[in-house]
Amino acid sequence: MKKKNIILILIFILILYFQSAAQVSPGAKQIALSHSDAAQSNDVFALFGNSAGLAQMNWREVGIYYSPSPFGVKELANAYAAYIEPFSFGNISVGYMQYGFELYKENKVALSFSRNIDNNFFIGVTALYQNLSIERYGNDNAVTINLGGLYYLSEDTRIAMYAQNLFRATYGKESDQIPFIMGFGASHDFNSLITFNASVEKEIDFDPSFRFGVEYSLIEYVTLRTGFMSEPSSYSVGLGIHYSFVTLDYAFFSHPDLGLTHQAGIIIDFNPSSPRKEKIKNYLFNK
Repeated sequence: MKKKNIILILIFILILYFQSAAQVSPGAKQIALSHSDAAQSNDVFALFGNSAGLAQMNWREVGIYYSPSPFGVKELANAYAAYIEPFSFGNISVGYMQYGFELYKENKVALSFSRNIDNNFFIGVTALYQNLSIERYGNDNAVTINLGGLYYLSEDTRIAMYAQNLFRATYGKESDQIPFIMGFGASHDFNSLITFNASVEKEIDFDPSFRFGVEYSLIEYVTLRTGFMSEPSSYSVGLGIHYSFVTLDYAFFSHPDLGLTHQAGIIIDFNPSSPRKEKIKNYLFNK
């Protein structure tokens, strides 16, 4: 075997390991909460997690998340973009994701519909067209379906569940090339400043991942966040800075094998009338 081919195979194995170990969902708020926010999915990046949360929003929003070199490895670069448009019959969201580099690359295009059923119950369904391209191995496409639900037990307490790749689509002829994931979560506002999140996520053939996160509104324009999770064992911290129509989110999190890294994202709110939690409660409960 030629030396160049051996190097290519080694790189491929390395990328597959990183792909399973380091790839995370957007955005920086979700990462800072260690992805415990299944029941607090209340911004445009819910498109890639629990899309039911998008139905709580009656305003337009666009989000961009870009990580050029997580853990100092540029081959793990990933980028996301998402947009939500509210209609009287429900909300339509679109998004795009890219991960990897010239030897291993994933692309996804997402289209989602979410609906407010009765101001307490929300559903969302997302279709993702996915493309995987591997140098010298070719490429393949797949369509996956995600389903989410969110329910308000009270004005301050929410529960949620979601399933990703509901019909277990896969690349090529090998099964389980795209993971089937189910999750359940709860979220409670202790007061107007503090929200506590807990969730559990289970990927088939892997141990469940338990996740916890706390969000604290320090002042009107600054929100602090922290969280930790099992499988993989990690912790995270972060903050959000909100001013007018712009929110800048930052997250710092650990990985047991790869170390520490920084993430950031930006959200543009086309109706910056009040803070996010207050705006949602105004919409749902006429407060």
